[in-house]
Amino acid sequence: MKTAICPGSFDPVTNGHIDVIERASKLFDEVYVVAMTNYQKAGSMTFTEEERVDLLKKSTSHLGNVKVDTFSGLLADYATAHDIHIIVKGLRAVSDFENEFQQSIANKHINEDLETVFLPCSADNMYLSSSFVKQLGQLGGDISDFVPEAVCEDIIKRLRKE
Repeated sequence: MKTAICPGSFDPVTNGHIDVIERASKLFDEVYVVAMTNYQKAGSMTFTEEERVDLLKKSTSHLGNVKVDTFSGLLADYATAHDIHIIVKGLRAVSDFENEFQQSIANKHINEDLETVFLPCSADNMYLSSSFVKQLGQLGGDISDFVPEAVCEDIIKRLRKE
């Protein structure tokens, strides 16, 4: 059985994330979507770990081979603990590639059995980011075209509460 990890901070989950997760779910028998703690963004995270997991579960409930989890350590350690050898990363633009490529080399150094697969995002989502969604939502803009319908109201309520 081929199992992959699709990691991210998912703060919050967007349609771009779901696009990559859905495509990964067609390529692999099982996909672990792991809400990671991004220590570079830790002070600026809007959604709690529990909220991010809940949003992901609601957004991926239509995908029978997707499991949602959370982790705050090294991705390579998570992969080892779950006997997973494939990481799936979505790329929006060339600028994403440099950072993701560096991470893939570091993960391979930590766990030589790890391979990273890059999936380019669909053209509809090239500009989409969680930061964009948060800013638009906090300022009262319509985010319904950018986040999964199943969690749109949850995200709006949380963003406008701040």
